[in-house]
Amino acid sequence: MPKKVEDRAPRVVAAQPHGPAAAITRRAADRLRAGHLWVYRSDIESLIPPIGATDLQPGALITVMDSRGIPLGTGLYSAASQIAVRIVSNEAALTRTAYLDQLRERVLAALALRDEVAPESMEDDACRLIFSEADGLPGIVADRYNDLVILQLLTQGTAQDDVRSLITEVLSEHLRQDTGGITLWERPDPKIRELEQLAPPAPGPLHQNTTESPQLTTIFTINGLRFHFDAGSGQKTGAFLDQRLNYAAAARYANGNALDICTYQGGFALHMAQNCRHVTGVDASRSALEVADRNRALNPELPAKVEWIEADAFELLREYESTGQQYDTIVLDPPAFAKSKRAAEGAMRGYKELNLRAIKMLRPGGTLITCSCSHHVPLQEFTEVVSAAASDTGRRVQLLETRGAAPDHPAVLNLPETSYLKCLITRVG
Repeated sequence: MPKKVEDRAPRVVAAQPHGPAAAITRRAADRLRAGHLWVYRSDIESLIPPIGATDLQPGALITVMDSRGIPLGTGLYSAASQIAVRIVSNEAALTRTAYLDQLRERVLAALALRDEVAPESMEDDACRLIFSEADGLPGIVADRYNDLVILQLLTQGTAQDDVRSLITEVLSEHLRQDTGGITLWERPDPKIRELEQLAPPAPGPLHQNTTESPQLTTIFTINGLRFHFDAGSGQKTGAFLDQRLNYAAAARYANGNALDICTYQGGFALHMAQNCRHVTGVDASRSALEVADRNRALNPELPAKVEWIEADAFELLREYESTGQQYDTIVLDPPAFAKSKRAAEGAMRGYKELNLRAIKMLRPGGTLITCSCSHHVPLQEFTEVVSAAASDTGRRVQLLETRGAAPDHPAVLNLPETSYLKCLITRVG
């Protein structure tokens, strides 16, 4: 009689990694298997240096394994950031050559997507070309403003000469066909550069379209309005292109007397000036308002009277509410209040105060357009805090639209951090 063989799950034998590797917690492994791309430093149980090496080099490609030694993919290692590894491939032990080949393919795919969702036209010649993890290119961001492109290499693994050279080649060749040539500058985020312990970029452009002095300024167009751009100043890469379609939506809803809080360089204010009698743009930065005023001068056809006020948003709204100021349209577009999970609670208080005061100041039938760019504050929580502000005022607030970033800033469904921008358009009764 044959001997009965008991059913057993096959034994998994993990291969010894070639090169550096990190073993991570079960919870972190589950997160990666669900499609997330980040390994936090607290997720790492052990690091395995390559044979014969005494240290793991910052920016190295590293195999990520679960606690049983089963490979989960390859990522870029940072010796400084709390995000210790950013996954770039499901394949383990990816070589630098293979990574660069993959990088070229993904940059071309990102550019092809922008040609589809944000094609150049007489109305628009500015968009985000590369959006980091959302394009499978962690640590890389590129924005185009007409014939200027700003590149950010934000991690130890991407702020490398081979990555810099490859992206410069692909962007300059692709955009040469559209614009007749671009000037490409690398402009790292100062805070991230400090956190990642990155060296400053070399002076001068990575690529330029003439042999004359490198171009630093241009005029770009979004939704048919013209804006100044200076590669050497401003926040982030210089402007907030993610709000492009929200600017256009605000223009459709705005009317009467409008107030734009945290206007920066006048994006919402100038769009609303197409349909309003009077628009007031408020910002704490004098230099930003000076650019906003120059942007107003670029668009003399706008019918509204536009004024700029340098002030703290909270202080000004308290003053305006106490003196009975009334508006037909108010935009709230503050900077990210929650730059970490710990700051989320304080951010919610800030969002509630701004929205509560704005709702009180709107005339019946007025429009509130309220935004948050804090990825630590999800859409549901942001909506709830605006709802709480409405309840405290005793007014009926109807939600007309829930919006996010323009499609050249795509979100990855299983990476919630890419769904950072929220924009609620409401009608206040």
